[in-house]
Amino acid sequence: MNWTWFHKLGSPKWFYGISGKLLPWLSLFAVLLIGIGLVWGLAFAPPDYQQGNSFRIIYIHVPAAMLAQSCYVMLAVCGVVGLVWKMKLADVALQCAAPIGAWMTAVALVTGAIWGKPTWGSWWVWDARLTSMLILLFLYFGLIALGNAISNRDSAAKACAVLAIVGVINIPIIKYSVEWWNTLHQGATFTLTEKPAMPVEMWAPLLLMVLGFYCFFGAVLLMRMRLEVLKREARASWVKAEVQTSLGARG
Repeated sequence: MNWTWFHKLGSPKWFYGISGKLLPWLSLFAVLLIGIGLVWGLAFAPPDYQQGNSFRIIYIHVPAAMLAQSCYVMLAVCGVVGLVWKMKLADVALQCAAPIGAWMTAVALVTGAIWGKPTWGSWWVWDARLTSMLILLFLYFGLIALGNAISNRDSAAKACAVLAIVGVINIPIIKYSVEWWNTLHQGATFTLTEKPAMPVEMWAPLLLMVLGFYCFFGAVLLMRMRLEVLKREARASWVKAEVQTSLGARG
């Protein structure tokens, strides 16, 4: 099996080049998908027969919650790659994705509270799903703080990788909490593996929003990683050539 593509992923120069080509497309798809999904979901989707129009927060809450969990799984994968294959680009991805995941978790918690007030009559309950999502936010904060607290980059990368791998145990707890315990939180509203219980007029815009959020995540992550790569590889000849090319284009 040819593993050349895998080793290329560890090359900052190769990553910078390929990410520059992907970034405009991810940005375009993010704007289109989120724009169409948001307008469709908030303005044209029919109200829920039980929750009325309050259910429309789902078009922000569910994509944010899914992305928050997926992002942490990605961090754990980056941690394994960094520890096993010693790819420094894996640490770059981990450090750059952690703040995005933290923001998505915060958005999921806030929108969940807004949704919970008319549904449960309370902004917050110590429900298994909500509590495990709050723990996820603390894990993100821990990764960010740990990465900034250790001055040695290699030591910080190893410490963050271990924390990311250990913390990933919280993801199945989040996913299956509504099945393992008696909780107020409803079951999965939307999955990519099962037929949705909602009519197509309601789940179609939700699907667009989910895809749009992932494209948004990809675009923001690539932008952050490209900047971090330039900082870490500032002395490399290809970075100096890239900077000169950019300055020449602006001039």
